[in-house]
Amino acid sequence: MNITIENANNITIAKLAGRLDTPASSEVTPIFEQLQNSADGTVVLDCTNLAYISSSGLRLFLTLRKAASAKGGKVILRSISNDIRQVFMMTGFLNLFEIE
Repeated sequence: MNITIENANNITIAKLAGRLDTPASSEVTPIFEQLQNSADGTVVLDCTNLAYISSSGLRLFLTLRKAASAKGGKVILRSISNDIRQVFMMTGFLNLFEIE
């Protein structure tokens, strides 16, 4: 799992690549905690190259969304694949996020 972060104009873009499974979730938790610090603005999770997401990965997304909501910010999911979209639909997460 690789995450690249870019900041511009109160927008933080995190580009996710690889599989966000349980081991990777533990590995990237500090990066998601860093994103929570930026959650008073807009955080875009670019999922163009995200191949898989587990329940642990979903928990990271939800925790980030809650932090953003508490700070008056928002989380946008960009370019999710059909497979990832299916996971979000089955878990009810699709309605929790703005999708681009």
